Amino acid sequence: MNVFVVYCHPSHESFTYNVMRNFLKGLDDAGHTYVISDLYAMNFNPVFSENEYMREAFYRTDLDIPDDIKKEHEKIMKSDAIVFIYPVFWTDAPALLGGWFQRVWTYGFAYGPSPEIKVFDKALFFATIGGDLKEEIRQKQVEAMKTIMIGDRMNNRAASCEMIVFDEMTRGYGNDDRRRVNTDKFLKEAYDKGYNI
Repeated sequence: MNVFVVYCHPSHESFTYNVMRNFLKGLDDAGHTYVISDLYAMNFNPVFSENEYMREAFYRTDLDIPDDIKKEHEKIMKSDAIVFIYPVFWTDAPALLGGWFQRVWTYGFAYGPSPEIKVFDKALFFATIGGDLKEEIRQKQVEAMKTIMIGDRMNNRAASCEMIVFDEMTRGYGNDDRRRVNTDKFLKEAYDKGYNI
């Protein structure tokens, strides 16, 4: 399977980065191929230009799609699955990932009367959070995130969608023991998801 990984975290010294590394190792060990868009490393611009706004707001397909977005479209069209790996900041993905969707999901490609985007076999989301999923507020936050990521952004663009949330990964606040316990378990799960995608 060809997998497109969209990774969004500002630090390679993070648990989220290790999630990606273990997921990729699973892909490698199973013989899958992949391409990565590391949004911070590639200095991805998440901000609409006026031209992009005019294209999207007025359905102006005569206006050009920027070259950086065409590259993302090419990665999408060559992939069977798409995987997003990111931390949760204030019940949301980092702004950079939100901007990726805003700019990459272009009219005529991702939506409109006859969108060109392929339907992925699978869309997978790995989200890392500091809070405890046993708490009701965290459960509600995850449901809200699923509504945005799976219900809206993926919608009918994948045959199957799954969101995996790795919780209790904050440092400090009396959580260091839970973080240590969870780390190995979660990294094994990331590996297994890559291997069995």
